[in-house]
Amino acid sequence: MSSKSGQWCRAADMSKCRSCRAPAVIDLPRHNAHFCAEHLEQLCRRQFRRAVDDFAMFSHDDTILVAVSGGKDSLALWDMLATEGYSTVGLYIGLGIGRYSDESHDVVAAFAADRGLELRTVDLRTEHGFDVPTAARVTARVPCSSCGLSKRHIFDEVARDGGFDVVVTGHNLDDEAAVLFGNALRWDVEYLRRQAPVLPARGRFPRKAKPLVRLTEREMAAWCVIRGIDYVVEECPMAIGNRHHTYKEALAVVEATSPGTTAAFYLGFLDRMAPLLATTADEEPVELCRSCGAPSGSSDGVCAFCRLAERASTATPVPVEMVLSRGARRRYIEQWGDAPATEGDTDGRP
Repeated sequence: MSSKSGQWCRAADMSKCRSCRAPAVIDLPRHNAHFCAEHLEQLCRRQFRRAVDDFAMFSHDDTILVAVSGGKDSLALWDMLATEGYSTVGLYIGLGIGRYSDESHDVVAAFAADRGLELRTVDLRTEHGFDVPTAARVTARVPCSSCGLSKRHIFDEVARDGGFDVVVTGHNLDDEAAVLFGNALRWDVEYLRRQAPVLPARGRFPRKAKPLVRLTEREMAAWCVIRGIDYVVEECPMAIGNRHHTYKEALAVVEATSPGTTAAFYLGFLDRMAPLLATTADEEPVELCRSCGAPSGSSDGVCAFCRLAERASTATPVPVEMVLSRGARRRYIEQWGDAPATEGDTDGRP
């Protein structure tokens, strides 16, 4: 449910703000400092502007499509962009993840209405005939696979059809460092090469940018508290237990004993390693999907999303509870309540 959680924003032992000596609301060990609400906001804005400028993400002349989920990061990003004078439109994708999706949409719609911002909504089942739980059951793969594929396709589609210059997402420093950690553990060079704060437009792929790469998860939650932004605190029930969370937790252990390590790891990669990987990149011609016209690398001329939609749209809809592990299902029911059982619903994930 939506909340402004005080755990993210607190004074430590009556400490004073480094900038003005007023009572602090948060301690940031990686900066070796405490900040009051005013100077925390200034810090976040400086880091946001630095990321936008350093990586040439976009300008005030661009029209920006903001992917919003109802979580703290995407809503904080939209708030920053709007208050910095950028031309934005929000995009919410209804993924069909039970009551979690219902609550997320309500939070995003309220945020946009309260601030007079334009919001576009795409419902996956209405527009494409399936939802993420059903796709997960049909493909017998982890739900995050179908979810990520669907969101990327819709981001691109809405950006192309709407004439947007860039799509922005709320990936923060902790998110990007966790992805980098996982890719480095596997030495997945192709994924490492593509891990950048900005992906330039290519063919029918629009430009994509991540303006929060210099800001942590905790800093974004604190931004929402001091800016009065309600957001969905609970994580997606279908993401519980995935490897990304494990990598993030591992880095958090290191960060706790050596503040600043996460930023040094990720930003050091961008500064010293990413340029070397980029020199080995060979651009290949992009074929278009014969079904939807989107870019496709498939030999049969049909993109991965259209193949997924063809399989999942003909299947009987599956409640989210049926594709959760037992532990995740218990947490979902505790938070959102139970749903009527469906025949064959025995032990969760296939």
